[in-house]
Amino acid sequence: MQGVSIARARFRTPEHEVRFSASRFAHMTNGMKVPKNPAGGALEVFANGRLEPVCRQWIAEEPVALEYNGLAYAVMMATPQDLEDFATGFALSEGLAASVSEIRDCAVAESELGWIVRTTLDGLGAEQMAERVRTRVAESSCGLCGIENLEAVGRPLPSVASHPALDQKAIFAALAGLQDFQPLGAETGAAHAAAWADRSGTIRCAREDVGRHNAMDKLIGAMARAGSAISEGFVLSTARCSYEIVEKAVRSGATTLVTVSLPTSMAVERARVAGLSLWCLARNDSVLLVNDASLAR
Repeated sequence: MQGVSIARARFRTPEHEVRFSASRFAHMTNGMKVPKNPAGGALEVFANGRLEPVCRQWIAEEPVALEYNGLAYAVMMATPQDLEDFATGFALSEGLAASVSEIRDCAVAESELGWIVRTTLDGLGAEQMAERVRTRVAESSCGLCGIENLEAVGRPLPSVASHPALDQKAIFAALAGLQDFQPLGAETGAAHAAAWADRSGTIRCAREDVGRHNAMDKLIGAMARAGSAISEGFVLSTARCSYEIVEKAVRSGATTLVTVSLPTSMAVERARVAGLSLWCLARNDSVLLVNDASLAR
């Protein structure tokens, strides 16, 4: 995996984007004068060669170092908001803490190079923590970055609790209301969202991030910190349904996961083995039931 350029991720300015866009697309103008873009803008290039300046807000993507019990555990590229939720959810979904009661003293600090979130865990001793520490530098589309062996990928998941069947009407209701919980997505067009809805389809909590895994961790952390039972409804994710999203849902205690994209083969297998009900390719008029693990089956 290529190294992450912190300078590029943190300090690339809108003005740089404007200059880059103008120079890159100059060959498409056929001698026409390239219009000057406003700060924070880019050039929209049409099939007929027309160029139009547009002003866009770039989504923040910055390095966030997660430290647990004084030890550096991971450096993630993330959107620097709701970082306490992020650190909490990450600890739960990674198995560093068994419950939110084991997580305390979460402090966020900004440095010249990015952000640092320092968290104290009661459940893991210093020696155990040191054994688990690994250098993980992951981009927002991270996959197996930092996992040192294949055994870590296939480690057993906890069994999902028994749960009633989900009415598909609840899924369509949640989809209809999701945009109201995506201010960052509306502003930038580049944010993933993870939301929790009750069984009627009413969204009660949502989080956004440039990274799909990060958005999921933030939601898990927010629910845990609020003392809300994630098993009493369902998780709705705008992400591709990869095995990591399934695993995070299972480890958080969720019983049903709904995604807007199709799943991978490993995601389906992990959901079936754990007993997670999985709905995918959710649209406003249809949804694909991939794995029904409910009591009604």
